[in-house]
Amino acid sequence: MQSNEAKKNVAKKLRDHVLQPMKQTFVGKDEVIELLGVSLVARENLFILGPPGTAKSALVQDMAARIQGRVFDYLLTRFTEPNEIFGPFDIRKLKEGTLVTNTEGMLPEATFVFLDELLNANSAILNSLLMVLNERIFRRGRETLSLPTMMVVGASNHLPEDESLRALFDRFLLRVNCVNVPEDSLTDVLRAGWRFESRKQAPPAVSIEEISEIQQAINDVQFDSVTERYVDLVRNLRQAGIEISDRRAVKLQRMIAASALMCGRLKAHVSDLWVLRYIWDTVEQQEILDAIVNRAIEPKSSDEDSNEDSETGETDVVMHTLASPNRGPDPERLAADLEKIARAVDSPTAQPDNANSERSILKEQLAVLAGQLQWVDDQQQRDHLQTQVDQLWKNLEDE
Repeated sequence: MQSNEAKKNVAKKLRDHVLQPMKQTFVGKDEVIELLGVSLVARENLFILGPPGTAKSALVQDMAARIQGRVFDYLLTRFTEPNEIFGPFDIRKLKEGTLVTNTEGMLPEATFVFLDELLNANSAILNSLLMVLNERIFRRGRETLSLPTMMVVGASNHLPEDESLRALFDRFLLRVNCVNVPEDSLTDVLRAGWRFESRKQAPPAVSIEEISEIQQAINDVQFDSVTERYVDLVRNLRQAGIEISDRRAVKLQRMIAASALMCGRLKAHVSDLWVLRYIWDTVEQQEILDAIVNRAIEPKSSDEDSNEDSETGETDVVMHTLASPNRGPDPERLAADLEKIARAVDSPTAQPDNANSERSILKEQLAVLAGQLQWVDDQQQRDHLQTQVDQLWKNLEDE
């Protein structure tokens, strides 16, 4: 069993010799890489939203190689069968009347799992996947296997639309966007990509055994000093319409503890609540979460240093790199979106029969934007935008 200092050292090795080199290899993917690290330490699952060609699979493959882990990487379709994911029945055993799965090279033997186009999962594999994600168990008939899976990463270019997939999506505790880098970074991407294609893979920097130890160390993190602030944050998020089940609230504590470990601490700090920025169900919730979480991790008073430990009074607490405040809703973007709605309201409908349908869509769009106004920090900007929203509601109702 490792000492507390040894656990901190493993976290530092993961940070310095796995995550940092990955950031140098994958330009513009720092946020995704940091969330991969936290999810790995917490032994939880991460969902990546983004179009094809944004290095989602390569990120998982590279992390696994740096830890000498086995990867199972698969592109799901509506027609994917359980045998393709978990392995076929062993024919020799089947002739003897015994149902045993041949798992060689398949998901049950992998330490890292990447499921691309996750939301194409069909009912034939859905229940088995849910057990893998939640319990790290594969069950088929009388056969039950405890899996070595350290992390499952799911990816898709869209969010779930079918209600039957909500349970699957919910098993991914954190969600992050992964998009193409801005054009001004394209040269750096091309250079890094060229080096990546021609490089020789460095030897693993951290062992699977060390990762297992740090995953077990999650339970050693002291949580009492942030419990009250965490409870308040969950309440505020629920009141803002962000769904957080009790089960999800309990499991998120592992992510908060993982953030502390990645910072070399065995005690959670209020700044570790940053992980709740990434629990969104819709794109529209992202800015709302930014604003609410930013306020939660701010000091309670002007006298309190933002990185001061409220219990010990220490002011040198190391905060996670993603703990720095993200911006809330962008007032300029909101104004532009409201202007689009205003133009649509003023434009005559080409087909009068569709007028009611188009008006309903505009009302839904306006309701989403109106819900974000309260999180605009500048009072004057917020009041100006609210006036625009009120006028648009009046115009839509009068039509």
